[in-house]
Amino acid sequence: MKTYIADGMLLITAIVWGSGFVVTAIALEYLTAYQLMAARFTLATLILILLFGKRLRKASKSVIWKGAILGAILYTAFALQTVGLEYTTPSKNAFLTAVNVIIVPLIALAVYKRRIDGYEIIGAFMAIFGIGLLSLEGSLTMNIGDLLSLACAVGFAFDIFYTNLFVKKEDPITLTIIQFMSASIIGIIIVMGQGGMPTSLEKEGMLSIVYLAIFSTVIAYLCQNIAYKYTSATKGAIILSTESFFGMVFSVIFLHEILTGRMMAGAVLILLAIIIAEVKPAYPKKQLLDRNI
Repeated sequence: MKTYIADGMLLITAIVWGSGFVVTAIALEYLTAYQLMAARFTLATLILILLFGKRLRKASKSVIWKGAILGAILYTAFALQTVGLEYTTPSKNAFLTAVNVIIVPLIALAVYKRRIDGYEIIGAFMAIFGIGLLSLEGSLTMNIGDLLSLACAVGFAFDIFYTNLFVKKEDPITLTIIQFMSASIIGIIIVMGQGGMPTSLEKEGMLSIVYLAIFSTVIAYLCQNIAYKYTSATKGAIILSTESFFGMVFSVIFLHEILTGRMMAGAVLILLAIIIAEVKPAYPKKQLLDRNI
């Protein structure tokens, strides 16, 4: 039962993150990327401290430094993603971000010397081809927004990898609080260096910050970090990868984004690449088991 609840929590996270691409695009009409990140992480941190602040009293040195590392990684990934969204569309940003699932095995190879199997190689080539269809212009070049979106995928891949590693031994809620606290401190320092936050803000800008802080940050990351205690990294990655699909759906509905046939084909290839790279061992092993039985 806990596994099914965990998978449901990850699906909620994927849906909320999908909507976040649209809300972020709206927020960027009123704030710079760095002001938006400082605001969302600071508000999210305050909410978590109000709800679970007592847990910080028992925080060990281990969970503090792990949370600080995750916060730095998370801020970097969001900075690349949010700035990238200023130069590309929400749906392209969403699908390029989803490539992080393909990158996670490469990190495992680099850090733990784990071999990459044939499924992951096939998935990687499919993803590259899908990225080309989705992002390359007529002159076979990518705009800066797409390149930043790909770079953010690397950042989120490190975040997924280390979150899954750290949450096995640490309290996920305490880890999340310190992670956001670290990200908010970095965000505030950068914004102050750029002149600070605006003194007034339109209603739409304020509502966007509140939505991103409460839903896309607090609820989504709590759901993800808690769920990873009760489900596998493979299944979790597949479920979370659907955020790109939801991002595309919300972009078309609310921002009236127009998708070409080539872009849709690229999006489908990226999703298939993620599924092939992540489901790889399950299907063949099940077949072999069925034959043996």
